[in-house]
Amino acid sequence: MATNAEKRLLRSPDDRMLAGVCAGIADFFGLDVSLVRIATLVLILFGGLSIWVYVLLWIIVPKAPKRLNP
Repeated sequence: MATNAEKRLLRSPDDRMLAGVCAGIADFFGLDVSLVRIATLVLILFGGLSIWVYVLLWIIVPKAPKRLNP
């Protein structure tokens, strides 16, 4: 049964360096955003993850609505 409280992968509009993809992934999985950013950078540099995957996620993953009360 689907509920409105169900977690979705969304790009973060508040905690972002480039597009908010890493912050969205960190929030979705409950991880520290710095660890996700470092892991993404290492994977891109050593060929485990293409920069095109990041760009594709940037395009596909919707942006989360801005929070009014942080």
